[in-house]
Amino acid sequence: MTYGKIPIRTHIITKDDNIVDVVSKYTRNIAEEGDLIAIAESVVVITQGRAYLPEEIKVGLLARILCRFTGRNGSLTSPQAMQCAINEVGWLRILVASLISAIGKIFKKKGLFFKIAGRKVALIDDVAGTMAPYHRYIVLGPADPDLVCNEIKEKTGVDAVIIDANDLHCADCIGASKGVSKSYVEKLFLDNPSGNSEQQTPIVVIKSYKEQKLESLNDVRSEKELHEILQN
Repeated sequence: MTYGKIPIRTHIITKDDNIVDVVSKYTRNIAEEGDLIAIAESVVVITQGRAYLPEEIKVGLLARILCRFTGRNGSLTSPQAMQCAINEVGWLRILVASLISAIGKIFKKKGLFFKIAGRKVALIDDVAGTMAPYHRYIVLGPADPDLVCNEIKEKTGVDAVIIDANDLHCADCIGASKGVSKSYVEKLFLDNPSGNSEQQTPIVVIKSYKEQKLESLNDVRSEKELHEILQN
């Protein structure tokens, strides 16, 4: 059985590309049934036309006010990014999230803003840390990520996921084709095989990932059995 992660270099993907066709083209003769195709969140978003230059975004007064109260290292620090959040879920939800977050800070409770604003807002990157020319863009989260993955699975015959991973050993499986465990996939991508810089490898094929999962489950079962023996 062949295991391993294969990063695949692509052309610079744009909004003129169809992500399903791109994935099918680059994984042909590489991915097969039993493997897993992982696509970087940012390129899915780009093909959906959900990446914007700051000057393309019309900013309202509420966004200009609210962005002043965000953490300086946060993802909604600019008026343009905050406006994107308002556009995604509506001004009322963002206002309520901001007010409750402010109250939460008094009691030293963190993360309330994104819990109320929702996942769409949490996925917004204010001037994304992706490769040029998109390092200057505000990037939203992908639309209908599970649907995209199912379309890729239908086209290629291979399970697919959309992943947001970084070099800080954090991974978030945003979308997955039917039957794929998102929590398990996140563990597979803690080492961020795609990279976040100039690698230009937004697609990764994990060979025989189902067999790897079965082996890991067997290992866990063995550890439990050993623990029970030692306890007895």
